[in-house]
Amino acid sequence: MNLKLKIWRQKNAKEKGRMEDYTVENISPDTSFLEMLDILNNNLIHEGKEPIAFDHDCREGICGMCSLYINGRAHGPEDDITTCQLHMRRFKDGDTIYIEPWRSRAFPVIKDLVVDRSSYDKILQAGGFISVNTGGVPDGNAIPIPKPDAEESMDAAACIGCGACVATCKNGSAMLFVSARVSSLAKLPQGRVEAVRRAKAMVAKMDELGFGNCTNTTACEQECPKGISILHIARLNREFLSAKLKD
Repeated sequence: MNLKLKIWRQKNAKEKGRMEDYTVENISPDTSFLEMLDILNNNLIHEGKEPIAFDHDCREGICGMCSLYINGRAHGPEDDITTCQLHMRRFKDGDTIYIEPWRSRAFPVIKDLVVDRSSYDKILQAGGFISVNTGGVPDGNAIPIPKPDAEESMDAAACIGCGACVATCKNGSAMLFVSARVSSLAKLPQGRVEAVRRAKAMVAKMDELGFGNCTNTTACEQECPKGISILHIARLNREFLSAKLKD
């Protein structure tokens, strides 16, 4: 496969970015998208040019680092996958592919396709944890939890914090990410102890960091690589309102 690439290049958050044109040749359809970028970077290095900066780590759809906007979609044209799970057979020989970083005020560009997603870490630090002592592992396993609650908690915990929901949302809202973290704890008895403080603290931090408001367009759910449901946003709203009423 021979492909034309239009890739966003930007030195840092303060510099003005631009789209630059590249070509790659003889790419196998079985090559992953990130491997294709590796080949391009290898070519650029041999030509004495600066390689393209992009995030990656596990390349197994687990870590959420591969945050690329491809042809106008977060993680590319496939559903329920991350960029590292996208293969070049999804494209056609001679295609032009547009590759951009996440676009969000809360995710400033570090360089090229790499953005700063530390705002997610700050939201988690505000309340996405359990600090009560529940004893050792045997004690935790001895706490009875209804199967539907355990399954719903695990479904919410599948969120990998990639940021696709924020990049896709027209408002740049982080509600799906925050609600998944809240739901994963709200459905467990260990998480109920700090439920009131958690909802208020995480929502306040989200607003402070410049994320937008949710207007229920469901774009976040459609582009989430792990299929996190917007029903968790409804639970977050209930948790938040309940906490405010208790105040």
